[in-house]
Amino acid sequence: MTIPASGYPLTAAVSPRVQVAEHTGSTNADLVAAASVEDYPHLSVLLTTDQRSGRGRLDRRWETPPGSALALSVLLHVGELPIEARGWIPLAAGWAMTEAIRAQLPDQDVALKWPNDVLVGGRKICGILAEATLDFAAVVVGSGINTAMSPEQLPVETATSFAVEGEVCDEDRLSADYLVRLDRALVALTAAGGDAVASGLHAEVVAACGTLGLPVRVSLPDGSLLEGIASGIDAEGRLQVTPAGAIQAESVSAGDIVHLRF
Repeated sequence: MTIPASGYPLTAAVSPRVQVAEHTGSTNADLVAAASVEDYPHLSVLLTTDQRSGRGRLDRRWETPPGSALALSVLLHVGELPIEARGWIPLAAGWAMTEAIRAQLPDQDVALKWPNDVLVGGRKICGILAEATLDFAAVVVGSGINTAMSPEQLPVETATSFAVEGEVCDEDRLSADYLVRLDRALVALTAAGGDAVASGLHAEVVAACGTLGLPVRVSLPDGSLLEGIASGIDAEGRLQVTPAGAIQAESVSAGDIVHLRF
């Protein structure tokens, strides 16, 4: 069931189609399914403050008490973006959300954790998951932002929320700021033929990324572990990790990252 989007005028000024679900299992799953049978325009949004069966990276479940978090999914038409450059979409979303959250928490240490989590003071406030539609012509990017969650409601001790940080999240402003930055980044990336360095996206992500310079442990998809210093992000968006005593960095395209300093 969807309800009027009148409570999100700033978001509606950016997005051509804003739908607000009273509650749902997963905004990502709903939008992927809907876009596969109906022509949804670029930057269409589905959001709710009561998501009951959300998923994060590595197929982790993401469940929150009603009204304590914002689940927001946006449809992106990426047919003109080279396939090899689409790995930058989650990074662009992570950067855009980092900047949108930072605008509301200007006195806090807000940073991007590679590839697309957002941390405040080293604690996770937002996770992001990107999924392609069935025809691969569009991508749905879902974000889960801890807004009104109390300390007792936080799923893990390494999480935080706007409320825990002593702030009330302006969800409409957050959504609109995020959409504007994300769309701008992808327009520039597409205009540059998928070259993230030439478009400026690479520099923006590097500047926002709090992972760089830290000792990290990476759980790789094959089950192995890689430890070292996160020394950079290459032109393809991969994290560069330099093991202790090594000169050559290893490239990580996917993996679960732990900031060891925390």
